[in-house]
Amino acid sequence: MAAPRQVLADRLRLGGPNRSFLGSLTSVDVDTIAAISTGPGAGAIAMVRVSGPAAAEILLCLSPALERAPAPRTARLVDLCEPDGGEIIDRAIATYYPEPASYTGEDVVEFACHGGAIAPRLVLEACLAAGARQAEAGEFTKRAYLRGKLDLVEAEAVSDLIDARSRAFHRAALRQMERGLSTRIIGLREGLVRLEALLVHHIDFPEEDDPPVALDVIAEEAAGVVEKLDALLVTAPEGELLREGALTVFAGRPNAGKSSVFNALLGEERAIVTEEPGTTRDALEETVQLGGFPFRLVDTAGLRASEGRVEQLGIEVARRYLKGADIVLFCIPACEETSEEDRSFLQEITAPVVLLATKADLVEGYQGDSTGLSGLAGAVRVSAITGQGLDQIRQLLPELAYSELVDSQGDEPILTRQRHVRLLKTARSEVELFRSSLVGGLPPEIASTHLRPAETALEEVLGVITVDDVLDVVFREFCVGK
Repeated sequence: MAAPRQVLADRLRLGGPNRSFLGSLTSVDVDTIAAISTGPGAGAIAMVRVSGPAAAEILLCLSPALERAPAPRTARLVDLCEPDGGEIIDRAIATYYPEPASYTGEDVVEFACHGGAIAPRLVLEACLAAGARQAEAGEFTKRAYLRGKLDLVEAEAVSDLIDARSRAFHRAALRQMERGLSTRIIGLREGLVRLEALLVHHIDFPEEDDPPVALDVIAEEAAGVVEKLDALLVTAPEGELLREGALTVFAGRPNAGKSSVFNALLGEERAIVTEEPGTTRDALEETVQLGGFPFRLVDTAGLRASEGRVEQLGIEVARRYLKGADIVLFCIPACEETSEEDRSFLQEITAPVVLLATKADLVEGYQGDSTGLSGLAGAVRVSAITGQGLDQIRQLLPELAYSELVDSQGDEPILTRQRHVRLLKTARSEVELFRSSLVGGLPPEIASTHLRPAETALEEVLGVITVDDVLDVVFREFCVGK
């Protein structure tokens, strides 16, 4: 029987650089799918996409004037007919993409037909009658992933690009589609493979007084991998904000100008504004881009002691929003002084607070007393009438909520999905356990048991190792036709 050290060395060699990183793809359906790939509604052009081994046959079936499939990636004007020589249903541009040089890696045909409600539906029904089946949500991209056209991170980036509601999130999705995050994950995995190789080199010379690779050197390299994982994980909070939008809550006493500034930042009269205090009884939420970053602006009821049941309910809603806020814009009229009640409400807020001295057009200088308002993240004199201070708010909020992204200008990959965060935290924990085990004097054979789980976690991020349940969760978020 081989010695334990030799067994470990053999396992590490098989699990290291010589092991296939791509793994084996799961079995792929061989049927042909079709779907409308453009959104519903009026439009000049709609896209119907067909993918699978019968795509070219369906093209010829619907275009009897064609004797053979058009030249690859060449647009061809065709009359589309119902199968079996039926009536003409549309005149469209057909483009044929033979495998593997297509989005899905299969034979693909795309029909650019007339838009609207009827023409795309008739073309799709003709494709289905000719032998295709209706594609499920995200099935085209899922097939592209299964055939190695893109990894799981890139596939998720496709969905993010479609769903992006801000320029910054769009930029992050593009960065992931360009393999920014994938390249970083692959580099981290290669770092783990290097640790395995160093460990094998150490184990191969167990009796030497001065082994080729000292354990402290291996531990130091492991620490370097941990630092790189930390550098990615630190982007997760802002990445989550990019996806959801930073919750930014207007707060303050009644008639403090909250709704007016809320409307001014939105560029529309969304909230009712009157001179009567307590007009806002419920929370109004709208998403807006400021500096290209998403913010969920919330206008809340004025904070004050009230005996009115309806107003009390509004104040309770405001307090709930304040507890979950990422930023609070606390409004105090520039012509008034801060009150004890203002300070009391501010003491309950844990998020960064920006003091807005509102109605600045009514006074020549800021008269409010901000003494005692500790922990302010900023103060801005603002007027919804003249526009004073609005640009300063638009600049300040991204710097508060997305400071790392503002500084990096979107050049570095960021984590925008909880799946990535969870797996990278697992990898980080295992690598740190490996490092601490070596430093703590455990035999390298035992310490090495933490490397493979770390490597597996990184591979799961990319989808090299995954299960059908994970794929179902990822791709059911897509729209049909993508």
